[in-house]
Amino acid sequence: MTSPDSSPRIVFIDVDGTILEHGSVIAPSTVTAIRAARRGGAIVYLCTGRSAGDIHPAVREIGFDGVVSNGGAFAVRIDADGTEEQLVSHLMPRAATERMIGYFEDHGIHYFLQTDDGVHASEGVGAAADEFFRQRRERHTEDLRALGLDDDDAPLPAISYRPLGEVDLDQVVKATFISADSDTLAHAQRELGDTFHVIPGSIPMPGGSNGEIALLGVNKGSAILEVLEILGIDASDAVGIGDSWNDVEMFEVVGTAVAMGGADPDLQAKADFVTSGVLDDGVHRALVRVGLV
Repeated sequence: MTSPDSSPRIVFIDVDGTILEHGSVIAPSTVTAIRAARRGGAIVYLCTGRSAGDIHPAVREIGFDGVVSNGGAFAVRIDADGTEEQLVSHLMPRAATERMIGYFEDHGIHYFLQTDDGVHASEGVGAAADEFFRQRRERHTEDLRALGLDDDDAPLPAISYRPLGEVDLDQVVKATFISADSDTLAHAQRELGDTFHVIPGSIPMPGGSNGEIALLGVNKGSAILEVLEILGIDASDAVGIGDSWNDVEMFEVVGTAVAMGGADPDLQAKADFVTSGVLDDGVHRALVRVGLV
């Protein structure tokens, strides 16, 4: 715990695969641990690839001191009364957005565009992702039973998209793509890597591929450094907990990097230690080990 004479410690914690499993299930111990860490004096920020408007209400209800969203494009500080103060904002230039869209359209790739308030889906993306979401709904029930919970004890899966025609191209910060081709990730890196940060996504696609695309230099790590400078906290006092490739830059800048059990072995190798899985008290165990619970 933080003493009056020491700098506060801060935790940056991912959402999907870290707090949430299959977009809907939260281990009760995760909620307890995060709230206990905050009561003990730690500052806790969500740090997610999701847009702010697509963060599940059940996650927000846990209570946080701030949010890094859209993979680092935005960050806000949340006051005790719920008022948000914007700390970080990095919009994608319209020309870059149009180039990215042109790449998707030229190659017949389904995609989502993210703004700070939501996610916009290209035509046909629902069919491309349907099998993934079907499997996730099935596992949702299995996860609840494993935790001794009923369907009413956890939120329904949050899958909310808006039509692509409603997007403001001047407000886009990130894209996620889903492709039937297994080599799209590598191809996108070759075609767009001079301007964009292209990384693997987290949707299991048998025989296909998916990924996330943002501007070079805009990532969780860059946003964390900006937040730490504003808050006057040294990076050595920061803990990062995550499970996906968009957490790599977070791991590189925090003093203690924690990978969730079940994360890719290559990502686990970049962490200071590996905790247990998302539904196996992984967050609770991590916060205990770093001395915040």
